[in-house]
Amino acid sequence: MAKEVMVEISARHVHVTKETLEILFGAGHELTNKKNLSQPGQFACEEKVTIVGPKASVKASILGPCRNADQVELSLTDARSIGVTAPIRESGDVKGSGACKLVGPCGEVEITEGVIAAKRHIHMTVADGEKFGLTDKQVVSVKIPTEGRALIFDDVVVRVSDSYALAMHIDTDEANAAAVPGSCTGEILA
Repeated sequence: MAKEVMVEISARHVHVTKETLEILFGAGHELTNKKNLSQPGQFACEEKVTIVGPKASVKASILGPCRNADQVELSLTDARSIGVTAPIRESGDVKGSGACKLVGPCGEVEITEGVIAAKRHIHMTVADGEKFGLTDKQVVSVKIPTEGRALIFDDVVVRVSDSYALAMHIDTDEANAAAVPGSCTGEILA
């Protein structure tokens, strides 16, 4: 049995705390759901911010809901282009990571840590993990069979929780390397 997984591109985005949201967009502001994402309860927002580094800036959407810590997820190309450090980390692992400034229509916030390049990963439920014979934090490889640029991604972290839905996330640099056309099906090589 092939262990197939939908591979999705995770473009640059920002997660914010309620406090940061209110500084950027005004007191009492609530995130506006633009589109639900594949992970249950997660959504792309209408709200966008400018991520400012020493060399340049880029715009990015906020993803909701609000979190307990600010986190800016960039591709390594994005990070280099604006002059910030973005260590490759799992989401939520922001201690000692890069810094930047976030600018919204009502204010700005200096983020002293929280800029990362997200480690490629697969979200799956406990049942998916059992079906595939995989466990939380296991590291696997995934074959991407795209035309003309097929490749195998190593160092893919499996994240198992019943709050997830089955999907692999890669950033735009990784998607471009494999010529992923928006999404595709990959094969987990455990």
